[in-house]
Amino acid sequence: MTGSRGPVGRRPEEAVAHKPRTGNSAGADRTSARYQVYRAALPDVCATDPALMVFTADADGRCEVFTWDAATGRARQVTDRQGGTPHGTIDPDAYVWWFDEDVHGEGHWRFQPFQGGPDRLGLTGVPPGTSRGLAVGDDGSVAMGVGNGSTTTIHRGVRGGPACEVTRVDGHVTLSGVSPRAGLLAISGPAGSDRAVTVLTADGTPHTVLSGASREHHGRRPEVSGAPGAYGRLWSLGFAPRADRDELLLVREAGDRYLLACWSPGTGVVVHDWCAFDTEITARWYPDGRTVLIRQDSHGRSVLHRARPADRTLTRLPTPPGSLLDAAPRAGGDTGDGAEDIHYLWTDTAHPPRMHSTAGTALPPLSTIPGQVPGDHRDIWTPGPDGPVHTLLSLPALPAIPAPAKENDAPAPAVFLVHGGPADHDRDAYDGVVHSLVASGFAVARVNYRGSTGYGPRWRRAFGAGVGLTQVDDLVAVRADLIARGLVRADAVGLWGTSWGGYLVLLALGARPELWQAGVAVKPVADSVAAYRTTTPALRALDERLFGGSPDEVPERYARSSPVRYADRVRAPLLVVAATRDAKCPPGQVRGYLAALRAAGARHESMWLDTGHDGYEGGDHVAVLRRAMVFLDRELRRRDRDSKRDRTSARDRTPKTPPSGRREDPARVPTGPVVRAGPAAGTGTAEHV
Repeated sequence: MTGSRGPVGRRPEEAVAHKPRTGNSAGADRTSARYQVYRAALPDVCATDPALMVFTADADGRCEVFTWDAATGRARQVTDRQGGTPHGTIDPDAYVWWFDEDVHGEGHWRFQPFQGGPDRLGLTGVPPGTSRGLAVGDDGSVAMGVGNGSTTTIHRGVRGGPACEVTRVDGHVTLSGVSPRAGLLAISGPAGSDRAVTVLTADGTPHTVLSGASREHHGRRPEVSGAPGAYGRLWSLGFAPRADRDELLLVREAGDRYLLACWSPGTGVVVHDWCAFDTEITARWYPDGRTVLIRQDSHGRSVLHRARPADRTLTRLPTPPGSLLDAAPRAGGDTGDGAEDIHYLWTDTAHPPRMHSTAGTALPPLSTIPGQVPGDHRDIWTPGPDGPVHTLLSLPALPAIPAPAKENDAPAPAVFLVHGGPADHDRDAYDGVVHSLVASGFAVARVNYRGSTGYGPRWRRAFGAGVGLTQVDDLVAVRADLIARGLVRADAVGLWGTSWGGYLVLLALGARPELWQAGVAVKPVADSVAAYRTTTPALRALDERLFGGSPDEVPERYARSSPVRYADRVRAPLLVVAATRDAKCPPGQVRGYLAALRAAGARHESMWLDTGHDGYEGGDHVAVLRRAMVFLDRELRRRDRDSKRDRTSARDRTPKTPPSGRREDPARVPTGPVVRAGPAAGTGTAEHV
């Protein structure tokens, strides 16, 4: 989702694993790197030859673009860039595309033939900028959106040829589709704005503007057909892949439901009120252009449906319990139900992502870890003012043979892994950080606090106590619930979050300092006002929607929800990880927060990465993972070690007689090395670059 602080749907997953040993997995012959980082995603498929695919995978700790030929089972690495290449696709003529960006996220779209060859610019004459959408037609026509500061430019042309600027739009918008018949362009703005979706003609002339602003229809002819009521946000999901009509797929929010909808030049918007869902959905056209695949996120898990608007039928499709990170209908198979072939990416907390094809198509293997993740994974529901709060709890595995009760058999120390967004949620899905923490003996709580997706519009809009503070209240309530159930220790609870999740970590440590024993905040919002003034235009717009205005218009709201306001109250040791080129959570506001911690004498450490907000280098992910794990182990297990040290000291003070009857000379007893893992307890700071 545009404007989100943090990845949508999932975190970049740190998988501590060996390189693939055999097979055709990308990078299988590169065994020098021990660790790898991957962001699991389905391959893009060539519309005219479904055996030809493009996917992203790990390449020596970087995300790079590869081709995959399902007929031969062969993969070929296309890109090899220092900072990695996270965006790739394939067009109907089997040309491979990727976005060649610099350290600031600005660059150009480039392409080459599927079998290899020289790289070429997608369109010539396009100035560098951020990627805001790409569409390539069957005839080689190209449309692309390019961001430059606070404006977005849409360009058109023939693949590899000169670009023609079609339109320039103020604000952050994305190109969401091109119709195959008339060449209509769909661009998407903020889903809740008056210009949620704009349809342009081929020359850039506005054809239709569709609003996503909430409004009531009192007896008047509504903007859309369907049941009268409050229509809200609107999302554009692409034109039907048919040359005989121009039909744009939409999702419409209506009250407490999400509805499938379509727009066409002749009829306008038609809302299919028979196809309604109580939690968030996304949708894709089937290759026939008449059927729609719907993926629903519901309470941390996923469900697939097939909808046929012509006969008003909705069918649930069988998939394993867990989460579907992506799903796409493809041509080239025959399942007997008109679905051709469905590719989906399945996972749950105990199993890393796996690709599936309902028609048995050979999909590229994922560079992943084998087997099942250790631990006891369960759901916890905690009562709250706007309904129960859902937590995905992972506990360390119990010993296979129960041992006699011991003094150290108390519940495990716990880490609250706080998701980003805020328009996101934690899923019953594999997470490399969860894996690492549980395998190290920590309990992990992933809380889908108010404001999270996957629980319906009311839950997503519930910010009653204020931005951030509402979410902190939910973290506090879940902490108390888990302690009352005897599942975690009251004196060893830490927080770990990235981006918006890092913001909540800082806010919780300051607003409720007595409850937490450690915190890790990675690339956080630390000063709400300073972040607003220096972040991207899209995130300024997001802040204005959350707070109800700018800091000049509602200063008290920003001040009340800003972590820097509470910096002098932080008591738990804190590790702050920030990035020097972070445009979303800029480094200046983090430095200001660190200065406030120093002035207050708060014990903290800082770690700086020479990256942007969304890094793709495996080494950076592993460095942060290792630093945070050592920090949390030291702080949350400090009381255990102190207690054991006291018991050991007491035993050592008791004279012992060796079997020979002689006392040992203390000077002759060998001693081991003294390991100092970090700053001593008490006030102090440490900085690592």
